[in-house]
Amino acid sequence: MKRIRSVLFFTWFSGLSIAAAQNVAVKGKVVDAQSHAPIEYASVALFRAGEAAPVAGNVSAANGAFTIRKTAPGHYQLKITFLGYQTLELSDVVVGNAPLDLGTIPLSPSGSMLREVGVSAQKAGLLNKIDKQRYDAGQFETAKGGSAIDVLKNLPSVAVNSQGDITVRGATGFMVLLNGKPVLADAQTVLSQLPANAIDHVELITAPSAKYDPDGRGGIVNIVTKKGAADGVTLTVNLQGGLPSTTDYNNLEKPQRYGADATVSFKQGKWDVSVGGNYTRNDNEGYREGNVYTKDFVRNTITRFPSTGERSFDRYNYAGRASVSFAADAHNVISAGFYSGKRYQARLADLLYHNTTADLTTNALISSTTYFNSNLQRKEGTFNLGNLDYTHIFANKSSLTASLQYEHDDLYGGTLNRNLQYPNTQDTIQFVNNPYRRPIGAVRGKLDHSINLGAGKLESGLQYRHDSQDGTFDYFVTPPTSQPDIDKFKGSTHAVNDIYSVYSQYSGKAGALEYNGGLRYEYATRTVRLSYDPSPHVLNLSNLFPSANLRYHLTQAWGLKAGYSRRVQRTSNLELNPIPEREHSETLEEGDPDLLPEFVDLAELGIDRTFKQGAFFGTLYYQHIQNPIQRLNSVYADTILNRVFTNAGSARLFGLEAGVNITPVKWWTLYLGANLYNYKIQGNISILDKPVTIANNDWAYSINGNATFQLDKTWSVQLNANYLSRRPTAQGQDGSFLVPNSAVRKSLMAGRLKIALLWQNMNMGILGANKQRITTYGPAFFTTTNYISETDVLMLNVSFSLNRFASKLKLPVSETGDREF
Repeated sequence: MKRIRSVLFFTWFSGLSIAAAQNVAVKGKVVDAQSHAPIEYASVALFRAGEAAPVAGNVSAANGAFTIRKTAPGHYQLKITFLGYQTLELSDVVVGNAPLDLGTIPLSPSGSMLREVGVSAQKAGLLNKIDKQRYDAGQFETAKGGSAIDVLKNLPSVAVNSQGDITVRGATGFMVLLNGKPVLADAQTVLSQLPANAIDHVELITAPSAKYDPDGRGGIVNIVTKKGAADGVTLTVNLQGGLPSTTDYNNLEKPQRYGADATVSFKQGKWDVSVGGNYTRNDNEGYREGNVYTKDFVRNTITRFPSTGERSFDRYNYAGRASVSFAADAHNVISAGFYSGKRYQARLADLLYHNTTADLTTNALISSTTYFNSNLQRKEGTFNLGNLDYTHIFANKSSLTASLQYEHDDLYGGTLNRNLQYPNTQDTIQFVNNPYRRPIGAVRGKLDHSINLGAGKLESGLQYRHDSQDGTFDYFVTPPTSQPDIDKFKGSTHAVNDIYSVYSQYSGKAGALEYNGGLRYEYATRTVRLSYDPSPHVLNLSNLFPSANLRYHLTQAWGLKAGYSRRVQRTSNLELNPIPEREHSETLEEGDPDLLPEFVDLAELGIDRTFKQGAFFGTLYYQHIQNPIQRLNSVYADTILNRVFTNAGSARLFGLEAGVNITPVKWWTLYLGANLYNYKIQGNISILDKPVTIANNDWAYSINGNATFQLDKTWSVQLNANYLSRRPTAQGQDGSFLVPNSAVRKSLMAGRLKIALLWQNMNMGILGANKQRITTYGPAFFTTTNYISETDVLMLNVSFSLNRFASKLKLPVSETGDREF
């Protein structure tokens, strides 16, 4: 019995020893080699000899400390990386049966990256690379609780007007990537759904290389979201709510502002799982002042119809997301994601019109009437999609990635347009109902290969994209009208887009020179079928898209770069739809099934400088636009303008953008960005078979900046302003637009809990904030509208994090539906 007990005890003790050996911890502390300040978020990984994938890893905490648990005994290579620092490799790390403490490990600033780091031992707010600028989202405190648009509008090249339209270097067309994946969506729609709190950083790719889709004449905006970085469970929860504006516009309803978003990530061994969800209600109160006239040269009359009244928005969205990644071994990784959501927007325009018709020569009054127009435009959509990716890493460290994404959406809504007697608004003059439904199906499949070749890397790939949309559009008028072309206001459409592409590019570095160059070939087909037209509208395109980028490091502090890229701005199905929609009492909107895409040549030349307190860059750029797509006005009837999407000749744009991120003293950080450009558009075109001459040329600029004051370790204050000057359009100009904001933030629980009070659209009765005048004109019409939105809005944002978030969250987003919403 004693022998048996001894054997059992020895077996039990050996088991404990083996188990302990399998759970040995490797720990240490990462600091800046110059300032000795701890470095947070440094990536620490253990590799076995000859293997490309790490066997274990973690990131450093706020004090620079890291711990890698469950490490089996053996010989390893330890690699520590952090943006702006030289990668440190310890080639022979021996792990035994006891915990291994590597002590304090200093990281030295990178010679090539030094110019890209704003402040040592602090996350860089601005980085300049060969083909892009990178901006830390955390530096824009006033965006917290908002959406991705609130982050984007702070970038030097980006401007957002009163309608929410986003421009990059003066161009409304640009491509959106989410964590490097294409989002073929209307930027305003998709970015408004992404919480600012979930964004880690934003990359502005102004001269994209051939490996990217060529979509978007303004370049590419890549949004990189946060994700749990360490093993275990990571949780973040954000709550936000706001009060009505201090300015009352006598709208029918008070705006509601509240929401929440949460993300949970689990990372353990080979598994990496994330689940997220959000609900946001973000209404907007406002007012509109308009003045319009049309001329009838045949009857020699002029009709004026000024209007004033409410223009408000009800908006909400909710969504659930999930993603999972499984690293089967060091050479194979499988990931999948799913998204399901609902979006809703209702725009109410309750306007009082005073219509007069007068003699064009003598201005003698012929007739006069006053009526009330209530116009409700509603858009809704349900979105369901999923993606599956597989990556294989070969023994020679080359990689092959296969990706598939599928989407099915249901978009529906319409416009209710009521013309009512005034002041007795119970009597209806005319009621027009424009309902529609537009289901969408889309699929994207791609294959990408990467291999180290010579002194650089060769990347190649092929891709297939398909989307189809069926549209049903109705038009009901009460009482019935004798409108001669009423049949064209209802019907159905079927649009199909197929795109086949292949690319190859090579990138590398030779001394102080970085370079990449490539070529993409694309064959695209587009077919639009209309219920009232037996002949399909077909477009076949075969195009090459070359790209090239150079970056030369003059010194450790100075860098030069140059780039070229050919791009395409594709047509949306809405722009192709010729069935008119009664968007307002005074407007009809319709597309053109034969509309051509824009083709754009982009070129840029830039310089950047890093100094002790921060970084600076300046870039000259040029765009030549063939077939620019514009929404142009013409006269449909005395009191109705026809807004038609058409190709407006040609255009060119050149400008200068610049940005600086500086910390003059420890407690004060200043960020400032500006963009100055000249835009020219001209052409002799036809709008609905009527000849029109387009000619406009003018300068415009935008300024975005913020100043952050760190009062102590837990209190901070930020002041922020976005200003857009007046700018030319194809048929007029958009007025200037100013939005100032401020935020006060308090950190609690060692930074895990953060409470921020935001003062949005600061006006104080004197700044003229959050309003913009839009003016268009032609030989037979003139229209100017002043859009006035609420000011002095207070928002409260509460954020709680359990463990650290970093890196990117690979949750899928809408490929096509967002664009058509």
